[in-house]
Amino acid sequence: MDTGNNTVVTEFILLGLTQSQDQPPYAAAIFSLLLVSMFYLIILPGNVLIILTIRSDPGLNAPLYFFLGNLAFLDVSYSFIVSPRMLVDFFSEKKVISYNCCITQLFFLHFLGVGEMFLLVIMAFDRCIAICRPLHYATVMSPRVCYALLLALWLGAFAHSIVQVALILHLPFCGPNQLDNFFCDVPQVIKLACTDTFVVELLMVSNNGLLTLLCFLGLLASYAVILCRVKGHSSEGKNKAISTCTTHIIIVFLMFGPAIFIYTRPFRVFPVDKVVALFHTVIFPLLNPVIYTLRYQEVKTSMIKLLRQHRVF
Repeated sequence: MDTGNNTVVTEFILLGLTQSQDQPPYAAAIFSLLLVSMFYLIILPGNVLIILTIRSDPGLNAPLYFFLGNLAFLDVSYSFIVSPRMLVDFFSEKKVISYNCCITQLFFLHFLGVGEMFLLVIMAFDRCIAICRPLHYATVMSPRVCYALLLALWLGAFAHSIVQVALILHLPFCGPNQLDNFFCDVPQVIKLACTDTFVVELLMVSNNGLLTLLCFLGLLASYAVILCRVKGHSSEGKNKAISTCTTHIIIVFLMFGPAIFIYTRPFRVFPVDKVVALFHTVIFPLLNPVIYTLRYQEVKTSMIKLLRQHRVF
């Protein structure tokens, strides 16, 4: 018990992908286990390989590859927040997480998630400058500017997550303690507070939902500008720009679609909430860098070269 912040609940029981602790749907649980395991065995090593390839090849020093390496790092880090716990809970009879661990998980979930969101905005800005202002690209996107943007990304993500945690720490939790999810997130945790949370919910929706929606609309607008700009270019240049934008737009929808569904509405329960959360926290993050990499021949060539150097094949 922590009387300082009126917290009585010291642990939460995670219901997982089911609505009941006593009646788990084995088909859904086994499917989730196989899905997560497959991604950890195949896609996760691929993301690590992307990071090593970009770090080891001096030819991949353009800002695009610098940000791609950071995207892979963020996604690998993000995948360790929810998935390991989910795998452990699958084999546990009682799925319990302490209050402190829950708050820590929630902090890093939003810290890395918003960091990735900001990074996608930066990558869109990078492509916009490269296509719309090619003569000024080297000056605008200098190494110093890239590192400054990366620092701003981390600071912005940290500030966002601190606000989330600060609002929740002031809520009293005195029971019940069953968390209707397979991880700790803002909508489910707030529901367990034994006080009126209307104002807190509004603040959370504005902090999470509005930020997500503005970034999403900004990204779509930037790619629309790029596509309009390349109309008069040569066929080869236009095809390359369209191919790049298509890849980025796919990532934007994969990343922002579930986030908008979860955070831009009042905290009500829908039957598909947990499925959306599963894809948002486990599947899509690991897919993002892979989708990017498949579009860039330079990265694929360097990756094959690195594997051959170490006699992988």
